[in-house]
Amino acid sequence: MTQPTVILGMSGGVDSSVAAALLVEQGFAVHGITLQVWEHEDESATVSKRWQERGCCKIGIAKYVSKRLGIPHEVIDTREAFRAGVIDDFLSGYLSGTTPNPCVRCNERVKLRSLYRIAQERGADFVATGHYARIERNSRTLALRRASDSRKDQSYFLYRIRPSWLSRILFPVGAMPKSEVWAKAESLDLPLEELKESQEICFVTQGDYRSFIESEAPQSKQPGRFIDVQGKLLGQHDGIAFYTPGQRRGLGIAAGQRLYVQRVQPETQTIVLGTEESLFRSECRVGELNLFDEGILSKPAQAQVKVRYATPATPATLQPNNDGTVVVQFHRPQRALSPGQSAVFYDGDRVLGGGIIQ
Repeated sequence: MTQPTVILGMSGGVDSSVAAALLVEQGFAVHGITLQVWEHEDESATVSKRWQERGCCKIGIAKYVSKRLGIPHEVIDTREAFRAGVIDDFLSGYLSGTTPNPCVRCNERVKLRSLYRIAQERGADFVATGHYARIERNSRTLALRRASDSRKDQSYFLYRIRPSWLSRILFPVGAMPKSEVWAKAESLDLPLEELKESQEICFVTQGDYRSFIESEAPQSKQPGRFIDVQGKLLGQHDGIAFYTPGQRRGLGIAAGQRLYVQRVQPETQTIVLGTEESLFRSECRVGELNLFDEGILSKPAQAQVKVRYATPATPATLQPNNDGTVVVQFHRPQRALSPGQSAVFYDGDRVLGGGIIQ
């Protein structure tokens, strides 16, 4: 019997490393692929070097794991696609006053798209990653679901997967608690200190995202006005790219009360400030939809909606519009809804789809 073949995305992190080991144990013929998306890697690094001496530790770990498991591994340069689909999108979003999520775009436009294309070109049966999510398979339907470990669930970042891809995608660690994944990693003799997870934007390696924007897009330094909700001038800002709804720190405004960025008006380079109470909204319009349940466009539906990765989903009514957008009516007002961020719709742990807040 021929082994099923799988193209596995290997970042050199603990989750994809453990995913590789699990797939080998389950009888798959695994081919590890590391997508080089941003940093210039040190091709001279080898597994004989000490971990802390390696210039490309993550690729080095991916190579080490592959060698230990006896599977082929290669590095594929996807920096051009990453630049166009993620970096440029990130910069243009902030420059136009929105708050894009680069992890959502990276999974949609680079990671899963590249791995799926490679699998098609090479005739592989499946694509796999170390994401914490699950795909439910039964005789009639396929569904993207939250991970078993709710604290690590990454389905929010994966809602833009094409529905037609679900039949060929595997998430080997999606049903495991993180503690079990770490235990499995230890059994592989991985350098656990090097596998500590980063919560930062991967391409912002120095300073914060504001300094990255200023460095990559000097035109972002375009001063404008701070005003209150009545239109009164409160001061000057450095450029709309450096402020997001809900932000309080770094405003440099002395107004006798705490003020927050309420909204950004790119057409006039104006930022409206208000009290915390003014940040709450009962609805938002969501476009650029990617849906696993097309019924959402035909009639109102009840769902739980997640508007940020780090905040819990909240009950809402989805009202479809004739223009292919959806108005999300929250049962409880939500704080600092940000255009450019993703709103993801759930029915329990099943992902219904989602889109970009407008």
